[in-house]
Amino acid sequence: MNKAKTASEVLSILKFRYPNPQTALDWENPWQLLVATVLSAQCTDKQVNKVTPEFFKRWPTPQVLAWAEIEDVASAIRSAGFYRNKSKNLVASAKIIVSKFAGDVPSNMDDLLVLPGVARKTANIVLSGAFGINEGIAIDTHVKRICFRLGLTSSSSPDIIERELMPLFPRAEWANVNHMLVFFGRDVCKARKPLCGGCELAEVCPQMGVEVSSGK
Repeated sequence: MNKAKTASEVLSILKFRYPNPQTALDWENPWQLLVATVLSAQCTDKQVNKVTPEFFKRWPTPQVLAWAEIEDVASAIRSAGFYRNKSKNLVASAKIIVSKFAGDVPSNMDDLLVLPGVARKTANIVLSGAFGINEGIAIDTHVKRICFRLGLTSSSSPDIIERELMPLFPRAEWANVNHMLVFFGRDVCKARKPLCGGCELAEVCPQMGVEVSSGK
């Protein structure tokens, strides 16, 4: 299998389907994107967008959140799931941003990874979305699943998958690759019942690990 050729064809097809891919999260500045992305772990973007307006009204900046009570934050984000850990991480991150980065969300990978609850996926989304920096490819469950089915990776490790995918796609498209695969995973290449019968990628997809294919 020629992975580079497959990746090129996949990119071309997905760009035709999603000509202007953007995150479904609502945000206006780096701080808001960071918070929204942290909240999106194990939670739908739709639900996050219901939580963040009140969150940003109460804690519009890291400086304000740094002084918040964790219990208050946890209560505000309860419906986003894993609210105890997320609230602790967000308050701790706010304190670090204020004390170490003068109140500004860092614009490089190493500094972002210092923040509690921020791994490469979140850092990549913040860097590309807020700063226009393509440092890597954000790997979430959709990207992992689809790239495995396409035969572009055999790993389950996000770090390994990212390293394998980066040479296969142009750097300028790294952020778009994540967005398009997320949308495609929600629309077509679903976890339990992928719609293989009507899939634009069917001709290039070996359907690795796919047990149920349905066009319905």
